[in-house]
Amino acid sequence: MANKIAIITGAGRGIGEAVAKRLASESYDVAVADIDFETASKTADTINAKAGQKAKAYQIDVAKRDEFFQLVDQVVEDFGRLDLLVNNAGIAYIDTIVDSDPEQVSRLFDVNLKGTFWGIQAAAKQLIKQGQGGKIINAASLASVEGSALQGAYSASKFAIRGLGQSAAKELAEHKITVNAYDPGIVLTPLRDYIDQRTGEIKGRPADEQRQSVVDEIALGRAATGDDVADLVSFLASPQADYITGQSILIDGGMRYH
Repeated sequence: MANKIAIITGAGRGIGEAVAKRLASESYDVAVADIDFETASKTADTINAKAGQKAKAYQIDVAKRDEFFQLVDQVVEDFGRLDLLVNNAGIAYIDTIVDSDPEQVSRLFDVNLKGTFWGIQAAAKQLIKQGQGGKIINAASLASVEGSALQGAYSASKFAIRGLGQSAAKELAEHKITVNAYDPGIVLTPLRDYIDQRTGEIKGRPADEQRQSVVDEIALGRAATGDDVADLVSFLASPQADYITGQSILIDGGMRYH
């Protein structure tokens, strides 16, 4: 059987990179999409260096609807079809609500929420056209379950992604397209470095102390890795998850429950 085809956004580093590598090891040809083409290319090169694995790098600003549709069209032209979209791309912004910068907040919503919306729209149109179902998996967050101080805009965008995913799951079910989300907690990525550094600045403590203070809340006693999250995405992408849709699943080591 031919490999299935997956698009992973924000796949140049962090969680997206781990997901791209995992899916490539599990009989997916992967479109490694990122706003930073250099990091996307490095991820694709690493995948292609392994026997039997295939990837291609693409540059995209997910906040731009036209670019998302162009990406899907190009991937279909290059690989022949689409089976899975992982809407992983996202950014964070840390500040108090009263001091939040309007431009930063707008950019965050453009990337996190609108980017996810455009991705669902573009992928769903292609999957419906193909008529064989498919899967869409969105990146939510622990912040989509419980808002945190200094993460007002970020939490709002991630709460919205959960609601968007539930609506999409109901609309697309008749086409045998499932829509789910993964909710990472504290994951050791460059994005987390920014969160800890900026939060530490506001609270007047070193970044390492800030990180340890949140890690101490994790029941399993450690922060997550990108591979931990990739484990969940791999399951949601598999046939074993065909009867799961509209769900948002925490992967936070027991930090919160819902």
